[in-house]
Amino acid sequence: MRSLLAFFLTVLLVVSCSQAPSVTTTVTPAQAKPAQKLENTVAPTQKPPQVQPAKAPDKVQDNPNLRMGNPSKATTDPTNTDNYLLVKPQYVLSYSKSRNIANWASWQLNNSWMGNAERQNNFRPDPTLPKGWYRVVTKDYTGSGFDRGHLVNSEDRGRSVEDNSATFLMVNILPQAPDNNQGVWVQLEEFSRDLAREGKELYIVAGGHGTGGEGKNGDASLLKGKIAVPSTMWKVVLVLDDPAKGLAGVNANTRTIAVIMPNKQGRNGKWTDFCTTVSDVEKLTGYDFFSNVPPDIQKQIESKKGC
Repeated sequence: MRSLLAFFLTVLLVVSCSQAPSVTTTVTPAQAKPAQKLENTVAPTQKPPQVQPAKAPDKVQDNPNLRMGNPSKATTDPTNTDNYLLVKPQYVLSYSKSRNIANWASWQLNNSWMGNAERQNNFRPDPTLPKGWYRVVTKDYTGSGFDRGHLVNSEDRGRSVEDNSATFLMVNILPQAPDNNQGVWVQLEEFSRDLAREGKELYIVAGGHGTGGEGKNGDASLLKGKIAVPSTMWKVVLVLDDPAKGLAGVNANTRTIAVIMPNKQGRNGKWTDFCTTVSDVEKLTGYDFFSNVPPDIQKQIESKKGC
């Protein structure tokens, strides 16, 4: 009897255990963590990448001839026809399509630029002008009574034949009265080279202004009906005593030289007779010379006569 009772108790225990709830837990859809979307991999507070402006071409940015500034903010855009920037290793200039002459030329001068290369005398048109622009040739000056006057003097670029030859491109030439070109103008060119030979470094900008000069044959406004004859020639010079410092070496005591010379015949004198201030040349031309110099220093050096 006792063994039969034990049998029934054993069966009852087995049935109870089989009906016990499972310890395994099931994760409901509400509890499941949603999959991370690809577009959320960047934190919402992070700014989108910024497109950087294109750098100026190295030939412009690194050209020492434009180190002190771009006087008229000339650009290399061919649609900027009367303020077109021509950049060369030897100099930089702003060119006017309507006048077929440069507005200005800018160049660095130190002892390293000068040398024993012979004067090439190979006046020729500049093939780098935009397509469709008139390219001045030397015969445009023939019989005009005006010199083929350099802005960047050939002796300022005597380091090599190539450098000297570059000064004879017609974009670097303006119609100048012979008395001016061969007289007071060349005197200032020689004085500038003397400073460079002393170890100084010069930053020079030169050009012509207005229309109507006087050559050996009298007054003229245009050569061959195409090339403007300036009424005035001008030049500004910044003189660095310590070239190693570069732009940082410009201070309130830095020397500047400026001249305004009528483009006409019949004058004998010294270049210093035409001495003025850089500020006066800015008023004449509307240009901003040495614009890379801090404004407070620029104001001081441009108001003094350094002749």
